[in-house]
Amino acid sequence: MSVSWGRRLASSLLAALTVAVVTHAASVVIFFVSQQYRAEAVAQVSDFYFLASLFSVVLLFVFALVGSFVRWYTALLVGFFTGILACLAGTGLNTVLGGFPLDATTIAYLWSTFLSLNGVYVLALTVAAATLGRAVYRRALAFRAAQQSGERRIALVRMPAGNLTDGQLTHLERTPVDTELADTQWDGYTSALEANGWTTREVGFADTMADSVFVEDALVLLGDTAIVARAGTESRRSESEGAEETARDLGLRIERILSPGTLEGGDVLKVGSTIYVGRSSRTNAEGIRQFRAIAAPLGYRVVAVPVTRALHLKSTMTALPDGTILGHPDLVDDPSFFPHFLAVPEREGVAVVVLSEDTVLMSASAPATAALLEDRGYTVVSADISEFEKLEGCVTCLSVRVR
Repeated sequence: MSVSWGRRLASSLLAALTVAVVTHAASVVIFFVSQQYRAEAVAQVSDFYFLASLFSVVLLFVFALVGSFVRWYTALLVGFFTGILACLAGTGLNTVLGGFPLDATTIAYLWSTFLSLNGVYVLALTVAAATLGRAVYRRALAFRAAQQSGERRIALVRMPAGNLTDGQLTHLERTPVDTELADTQWDGYTSALEANGWTTREVGFADTMADSVFVEDALVLLGDTAIVARAGTESRRSESEGAEETARDLGLRIERILSPGTLEGGDVLKVGSTIYVGRSSRTNAEGIRQFRAIAAPLGYRVVAVPVTRALHLKSTMTALPDGTILGHPDLVDDPSFFPHFLAVPEREGVAVVVLSEDTVLMSASAPATAALLEDRGYTVVSADISEFEKLEGCVTCLSVRVR
């Protein structure tokens, strides 16, 4: 589920009003100071800007509604062009209402105002839109998301790319992927999350990034901190931009794994205050070092784990709500390394998504493992993700959970 139109409307209106009011006030103050603090200048300049500010609210609202405040550079351009259009419309209407004809002389006068009063207004609006307006828009979206999700149970997901069949493979032989079935399965996966109390939020669609559906690899969440991963393969590194943008929209604090470090979210398994990080073909020692430096001040102990038999750590093991580690002996390098290790009968059964303290989501390809977990008192929600499993994916790969 993407951002609702109601949320967009509220956030866009709040951002537009904030920018227009701040721009109006700042412009008046600038001329009040330039006129040596003459009180009568305040009313005169405020009246001059009144209509321009009204037009600014309308234009900014429309631009924000179509997502122009998502990035700083589009917000900057929107502020600049909105300032010009609003000043031309406002000053022009004031001029015509004052009895002057809209002829060449009047048009020349309108443009000349950008060397004085309207020039200040355009500059103030441009700066305010790119900074304050963008911040208000994003924070408003995040606030509404948190309010509507109750306990902030948000799952970030990303639609399968059009070239999904070109996804990278490391440990499996390539087999045909039915993209239409994959789309249907992705819908079923997101529906399962929503049916169990999670609000799904789509990361921007990346039609040419084959592996982008495995959104977990791009972002690791530790409370209110989002760690933007750096993929182990060059071709996947652009996936992190959209994930970071969504994390910012949610008001999360951003940290990053930087070159030469590499780390993918599929290698990060959090069990209470302990975080196991897989030293795999996709996550290197420098990536683990940087991750430890970020996680330690947040109260986590980071333990590096060798991963040689699968793509990621969470392709070999995950954890139940009670801390029990699920894994398949053929995939885990050293099961004795982990306390409370439970061997599962199917390889597809190693991955579970914790939906609540007594409910987990897992692949429909592991019915025997599902029965084992149900016998331990858990409610198991099954999702058919067979097409993604052909690409070394699992249920954890397809979402990032925000709690």
